[in-house]
Amino acid sequence: MGAPTPMQPMRPKRVGRGIDPGRVQAAALTIIAFAVVLFLLVQARFLLISLAVAIVIFSLTSDAINSIARVRIGPLRVPNWLASIVALLAIATALMSLTSIILAQVNTVLSTTLSYAERAPTALAELFSFLGPEAEKTILNFTKSIEVTGYLRTAAGQAGSLVQASVLVTLFVGFLFAERVWFETKLRNLFANPAQAERFGQVVGTIIHRVNYYLLVKSFVSAVTGVLVWLVAEYFDLDLATALGILTFVLNYIPSVGSIIATVLVALVSYIQQPDPVQTAAIFAIVGMTQFVLGNVIDPMLMGRALRLSSFGIIISLAFWAAVWGIPGMFLSVPIMVSLMIVCSQLPELRPIAILLSREGLPDPEAQALGDKAEEEAEAARHAGE
Repeated sequence: MGAPTPMQPMRPKRVGRGIDPGRVQAAALTIIAFAVVLFLLVQARFLLISLAVAIVIFSLTSDAINSIARVRIGPLRVPNWLASIVALLAIATALMSLTSIILAQVNTVLSTTLSYAERAPTALAELFSFLGPEAEKTILNFTKSIEVTGYLRTAAGQAGSLVQASVLVTLFVGFLFAERVWFETKLRNLFANPAQAERFGQVVGTIIHRVNYYLLVKSFVSAVTGVLVWLVAEYFDLDLATALGILTFVLNYIPSVGSIIATVLVALVSYIQQPDPVQTAAIFAIVGMTQFVLGNVIDPMLMGRALRLSSFGIIISLAFWAAVWGIPGMFLSVPIMVSLMIVCSQLPELRPIAILLSREGLPDPEAQALGDKAEEEAEAARHAGE
């Protein structure tokens, strides 16, 4: 009998070729983390929206506080804490005044809408009479089935929550002003390397500067558009002229979609009040041309290349934040996108995302320069260590 052959060790069978378990685990953890963050964003939406608005207001007023603090009255200079208190009182007054104006206009719109509720279905059905009697009848039945009272009650409830949001935003801004004094000290203690602390401060400053510039230009263009729409509505004797002007101003902060909704609403109010197709077409053409010139010529000219975001990226951001935070998310989508583009410009690994978010494939040049400088410093430190 021959010698027994040694048993070969059992080799584990491969489930698949080229699959890295580490990458699968990292992908699974990323998906889980994204789901958890999304859940928290939805559940704490009121608190987070108020915090985001407070951060935007704080960034808008921080430069003004620095300017006030540099003012000298003889040998004395305005203290930083006094400038912060004055700014906080001005913000609280502005928020409460704006809330009162919005609530007053909401009440006017609700009362006028109830008076239009009976004739609105017939007017809307007649607007589509060119499609035939069957289509007109279908649209009439559909519009009559809409419960206007329920939607109005929901809108009134959401408008009533503006008072609570204004108070919460004011409190958040006050705490941000209190923490502002120690921000640089915290940065130096947070980062062991002073260069990293300076780089982080420069990134925050770039984000604040870009978002402020976007909001100031957008506010100017939206205000001019709202005034022109109000003048058009007054000229044609529309009942909701003031409300339409304010609504146009507010909706123009929503990129791409807001101006279209505002134009359609003005034409719709005109047709319901006075079912004249010629007048409705004239109002639609005038308001649409105004929106086109200000939104597609003046707005990009004032924004400059640094804030020319990708149109597709804006739509994706708009849809995502609208699904997460509703209407407030639509207003905050562009500032969040600008901040994301600047942060991605800083990191070489995420710079392709910044290129995709920009319109011409050119992210923020200042942020990219900071990122290149930080990358060179890290490379020099690595060579020095070797």
